[in-house]
Amino acid sequence: MEVGTQAMDHLINILQTDRSDSEILGYALDTLYNVISNDEEEEQDESEDENAQKQADDLGTQFTETFIQDPEHITLLLTLLEEFDFHVRWPGVKLLTALLKNQGVQVQGIILVSPMGVSRLMDLLADSREVIRNDGLLLLQQLTKGNAAIQKIVAFENAFERLLDIITEEGSSDGGIVVEDCLLLLLNLLKNNSSNQNFFKEGSYIQRMKPWFEVGDDNSGWSAQKVTNLHLMLQLVRVMVSPVNSPGATASCQKCMYQCGLLQQLCTILMATGVPADILTETINTVSEVIRGSQVNQDYFASVNAPSNPPRPAIVVLLMSMVNERQPFVLRCAVLYCFQCFLFKNQKGQGEIVATLLPSTIDANSISAGQLLCGGLFSADSLSNWCAAVALAHTLQDNLTQKEQLLRVQLATSLGKPPVSLLQQCTNILSQGDKIVRRGSKVQTRVGLLMLLCTWISNCPIAVTHFLHNQENVPFLTAQISENLGEDERLVQGLCALLLGICIYYNDNSLENYTKEKLKQLIEKRIGKENFVEKLGFITKHELYSRAALKPQPVFPSPEQMLFDHEFTRLVKELEGLITKAVHKSSEEEEKEEEVKKTLEQHDNIVTQYKELIREQDAQIQELKEKVSSMTTQTEQLQATVSQQQSQIQQHKDQYNILKLKLGKENQSQSSQGDTQVNGLQTEELSQLREELEELRRQQTLLQTQLSEKDALIDSLKSAAKAAEGPAGSDNTELLQELEALKNQVQTHLAEIGLLKAERQELLRRAEAGPSDTAPPSDGSSDAAKAELENRLAAQTAEMEQLKESRSGLEQQLAAATSTVAILQTEKAKLQTEVQESKKEQDDLLMLLADQDQKIHSLKQRLKDLGETVEDEDDLRDQTSDEDDEDED
Repeated sequence: MEVGTQAMDHLINILQTDRSDSEILGYALDTLYNVISNDEEEEQDESEDENAQKQADDLGTQFTETFIQDPEHITLLLTLLEEFDFHVRWPGVKLLTALLKNQGVQVQGIILVSPMGVSRLMDLLADSREVIRNDGLLLLQQLTKGNAAIQKIVAFENAFERLLDIITEEGSSDGGIVVEDCLLLLLNLLKNNSSNQNFFKEGSYIQRMKPWFEVGDDNSGWSAQKVTNLHLMLQLVRVMVSPVNSPGATASCQKCMYQCGLLQQLCTILMATGVPADILTETINTVSEVIRGSQVNQDYFASVNAPSNPPRPAIVVLLMSMVNERQPFVLRCAVLYCFQCFLFKNQKGQGEIVATLLPSTIDANSISAGQLLCGGLFSADSLSNWCAAVALAHTLQDNLTQKEQLLRVQLATSLGKPPVSLLQQCTNILSQGDKIVRRGSKVQTRVGLLMLLCTWISNCPIAVTHFLHNQENVPFLTAQISENLGEDERLVQGLCALLLGICIYYNDNSLENYTKEKLKQLIEKRIGKENFVEKLGFITKHELYSRAALKPQPVFPSPEQMLFDHEFTRLVKELEGLITKAVHKSSEEEEKEEEVKKTLEQHDNIVTQYKELIREQDAQIQELKEKVSSMTTQTEQLQATVSQQQSQIQQHKDQYNILKLKLGKENQSQSSQGDTQVNGLQTEELSQLREELEELRRQQTLLQTQLSEKDALIDSLKSAAKAAEGPAGSDNTELLQELEALKNQVQTHLAEIGLLKAERQELLRRAEAGPSDTAPPSDGSSDAAKAELENRLAAQTAEMEQLKESRSGLEQQLAAATSTVAILQTEKAKLQTEVQESKKEQDDLLMLLADQDQKIHSLKQRLKDLGETVEDEDDLRDQTSDEDDEDED
């Protein structure tokens, strides 16, 4: 007291002014540490020890408050920690640790706002002197307690990497107290800090935890330090997969632990021999949370076998411990938690457990999980009764199929008596007055059985009917509820009220004596509605109910306090209000609700029919789209053919123009030279040309007749397309318009061919008129002219042959186009039939289901969104006339 009071300011002044003298700095820091520290080094009598420690705590806290009144003092300490001198750095670390112990929140706030404050402290882990590094771990433990912001900064300062390296260097689980300090610091950084947990997982640090659990075959002689280290390591795994974490983060960590082999390593410890009891218990709890809700991990756990002869499933071995009253209480709780986690959201696992109880699958030569649960359910140990009942309830949780399957289970009670169902035996234990009751009269046993029955018959009308079929059950429940019993029995009364309420709420009225209405009348006469609701409320008012509702793991100080299961508290919360309303409802309200339910069911059926109809229409529309797509492809091919024909005709025109120019020039030269003779060969060639022209005319007439027929056919298709409605009609109209354009192009080509023929005739006429208009030349000039004319005729004949070949090619292409038109006509007829049928179905639908008009409209809008054009008949007619005008232009 005296040193602290008088020397505090002087000691701080030394720290501020004598920075160059490391020795006096060390002494000053040591003195401040002794003043502020609450550690009692001297041994005292036990009577004086407590009072002295309390006074020291108060004194140290007072001096700490005095020291941190000026935040600059903490900043000064952080600066001194940068000194490498051992005599300055080590007492500085101890002093700052003591300050954090006494006034942690205030000192954390000062360090947090100090520039590079946390980074300077992190440098302590890299100090080569073990004493400073180890005390630095203690300092960081105090610094990170309960401060998420500092925890994040420390994590991002590469703390995980450094701590895991230290743990490995020190020998992992076989290491000393330094490993323990590292693990405690890791727990501080990760617990309730989702950001750091995600950083730990993303940094692949979970994989580095696997070697920690590689314990050897020789498990004898575990040191106390190794037990402590392994216990903390298991806690670290549990932090990453805790049920209180977000489901996504937990699932991600569970997946990682399975993939890296950590889960397999934990299961090895689980089945190993010679493992200390507390480590085994914590390993069971850890495995529980690693597999909870993860289907892959649950499936792996189901495949694990114990190294026995013959091998037994790990689940069976664990359940044997749970129903064995000689096993430690905490171990039995851990096994129950493991079984619950194995079945959590695992319908496959639930089915496998229930299957071991069914008559067709029972194997007399081996012990199954179901047999162990039934044995525990009816044993003389009330704790085994409770654990087995809760475990069976979890095999039925949210699983209607297994609730119905469990009704098939038959039990042989004694020789010479017929077997009874499992449901009947559970109710017998509660209601009959033989020695079974005296065993089951304990509150714990009765609560366990009632929780099992409530879970079993809730949301399962068939199970309710089976329960009510036993004539003794309802009178027993009403008698239990109506009695005035002691405090311990109130909970049983509340559970009986819950069970009776479930029988009302989930009753399908299949039993005439126990319909909903008759059960409510029975409650009103025998118990009273208000009294019934009051007894029902006893459940949630019980102090142990609130404790069980906090978290899934069953953690109880003593076996007598094991009364409620976490999942059952959720069921009570869900059903209490529903049962209260059901009891107070009149028969008229029940009838109205039934009518509303029927109406809703009818509405659901109508909606289902509409959905089916819409699916059918979608399929039809998709089929029509595919047909339109194929026709569009055919049209594109025809357009390509027409383009090719245009190119060929243009080439022929160019060749003909060149020939015409040549003939004009030759005629001019003949008239100037006065050529008067035409050789007999020339006359023969001219007559041959005339015959070919006549043949070409006949072919042209025939082609025009065929084109006229095709025009009439295309016009009829066009009219039919205009009359069609819907998306298919619109697409067919576009196709007919493209065919019309193709027809116009072919007619244009024919007209050009006719023009070429006329020009050819004019040239022939000029050639015939040439001899009569000119005077006869001399013999020499006649021979020359004859030779020249023969050459011209030969060239002309070759050109005509080319024109014939071109004409033949055009005729073949026209024939192909005609064949395509015939195919399109057939497709069009099919489409028209389908469109008419679709229209008829839609008209019938509109007449029968007028209220679905909006859905039809949304369907059309959907077609538009898909790129299909939906147009009216007038729009199509206007569009067609506009295209015709453009073609004429």
